[in-house]
Amino acid sequence: MSEAINVFDRRLVRRHRDRAAGGLARHDFLYREVGERVADRLDDVKRSFPRALDLGCHDGALARIVGRRGGIDLLVQCDLSPAMAGAAAAGGRPVLAADEEWLPFAPGSFDLIMSVLSLHWVNDLPGALIQIRRALKDDGLFLGAMLGGETLHELRTALMQAEIAEEHGASPRVSPFADLRDAGALLQRAGFGLPVVDRDVITATYPNAFALMAALRGMGESNAVHARRRTASRRATMLRAAEIYQETFARDRGDVPATFEIIYLTAWAPDTSQPRALRPGSAHSRLAEALDTEEIPAGEKARPE
Repeated sequence: MSEAINVFDRRLVRRHRDRAAGGLARHDFLYREVGERVADRLDDVKRSFPRALDLGCHDGALARIVGRRGGIDLLVQCDLSPAMAGAAAAGGRPVLAADEEWLPFAPGSFDLIMSVLSLHWVNDLPGALIQIRRALKDDGLFLGAMLGGETLHELRTALMQAEIAEEHGASPRVSPFADLRDAGALLQRAGFGLPVVDRDVITATYPNAFALMAALRGMGESNAVHARRRTASRRATMLRAAEIYQETFARDRGDVPATFEIIYLTAWAPDTSQPRALRPGSAHSRLAEALDTEEIPAGEKARPE
């Protein structure tokens, strides 16, 4: 792993998940909600996927939601955190602790790979997607959901303004997230076919900023950026951040919103049976005829009527 893409401290990510595993059921609403939406996408695909992988399974929420939908006979659950994998094992399906950046699966092992809110902690996302594609059989399906760039923008703003005001500087306190515009290109770069990317926004509410930060800790989503501040935050800074959050974003009832942008990734491992774009110039009829309009050759400007 090159230093250029070593953004996250993966050992710290694992420790955060290990710590959260025992009480995740009290804080897993987002994993369950996004898992339901991924399962709905699976229902839309009229195919059977006998062998499937849940990559970044947390405590097994997706397995409980999916069940045998999609014709799944075998669902393997995998998580970076041994404690999370242990919690997922209670569902009776096969589990293992493994790193998304170093997948231990042979090529063509699965018909379907799903991943819910785990890949946003991966340093080399293109490399992880390449490994996912290789672990799929030809014409296998990848369904992923990851946090996007608008996630927790309210918290990021409040923390940054408070740290500047109290300490005359700012450090990374909320992890960077993927951009929707780049996601499709990343899938193509990884060798997937027929990529589709869309987004959703889920807004949760909390009594105050401290309740939100406690919930993030309970989810195992605390800051794990390598460039994070290594010393304890000043009490004055955190109080000021909570005050800014309240003043800037509070709703009429006094609670505060937290935005979670979800980017959904749908793509297929390449196969000769998949539809392909026609070679330029090979069409048998003109688009202008279908639209009942005049064709304007490239380089000429349209003249107003």
